[in-house]
Amino acid sequence: MSEYLGRALKLVRTFHDVSQIELATSLDISRSYLSEVESGKKRPSMDLLTEYAKHFSMPLSSLVILSEGFEERTMSGKVKKAATEKALRFLEWADAKRA
Repeated sequence: MSEYLGRALKLVRTFHDVSQIELATSLDISRSYLSEVESGKKRPSMDLLTEYAKHFSMPLSSLVILSEGFEERTMSGKVKKAATEKALRFLEWADAKRA
């Protein structure tokens, strides 16, 4: 479920009006790696999530919950996946309206 985490990380970054270059430099990673994380192609390490949370002064737990997998065979997993998708779509909509 890196896709959900990547989308959330991108939303946090864009909400704070931080470019990929600025954030990558601050986190001491390449811009291309950050892009891959945000697009869900790469899964970030816990160390990177910790630094990300520190950078934006937010609880690490807010990011970790999105990095957990969904057990889609269970009802609770399906509900969690649907709720996460709806929340991210709403935040993406709100972010687009800001721009």
